[in-house]
Amino acid sequence: MDRREPEKTDVLPSTALAYLDRNYWDKRFAQEEHYEWLKDYSHFRHLLQQHITPHSSVLELGCGNSQLSEELYRDGITELTCIDLSPIAVDKMKQRLVNKGYKEIKVLEADMLDLPFEDGCFDVVIEKGTMDVLFVDSGDPWNPHHATVEKVMKMLHEIHRVLKPEGIFISITFGQPHFRRRFFNHPEFTWSVEWNTFGETFHYFLYILKKGQRSSESEECGEKTRIPSISLYHDELEGEDYLFRTNIDEM
Repeated sequence: MDRREPEKTDVLPSTALAYLDRNYWDKRFAQEEHYEWLKDYSHFRHLLQQHITPHSSVLELGCGNSQLSEELYRDGITELTCIDLSPIAVDKMKQRLVNKGYKEIKVLEADMLDLPFEDGCFDVVIEKGTMDVLFVDSGDPWNPHHATVEKVMKMLHEIHRVLKPEGIFISITFGQPHFRRRFFNHPEFTWSVEWNTFGETFHYFLYILKKGQRSSESEECGEKTRIPSISLYHDELEGEDYLFRTNIDEM
């Protein structure tokens, strides 16, 4: 099993609320070269390959210092755009990709709540743990704060807008379906919703939302197996994930 710890222990926040502070991320990215939230690409590659082809134009939200774009590039997907709110993360990502010869990947400083792209310009939008940050201070997971709902809906509206008519949104997250339905199945969106899980003792969720394919019944469909129960044992989670997880969708 992959048990990698964060490269620098001093990047660990005292509370998950720090994840809402833009200054925290700038300081962290200035110190840290790489950290992979919610496991690395190898754990869910088989699920992504069903939906992303070498011809797909892909937007990654909240790239941070993840290696996801590099892994996708090595799989033949070269039309990649990565964004992050931190200028430090963006500058370091640009330099890292240039050093590795991945000059085709675009990296931009941008806000996922106000994407600087035209309507219908991406085949795939993908996020890994980025939306989870919006839930850090959400209150009751069954009835989140209004501010949280507003931000999540802004994010989803922007994603829906920049996707092509038959585009796909892929969300890799801690959030279980019963906490995500109210957002993904909002009547303003035309996408269908399905999900899979990955991981060993702890399960992460990978949602596939296909624009323009929502059924008239607006029903979401997922795995035919039961939804795994939540487990919060620290040693079952990747490095820092336990701290993030215990503040999201708590029961």
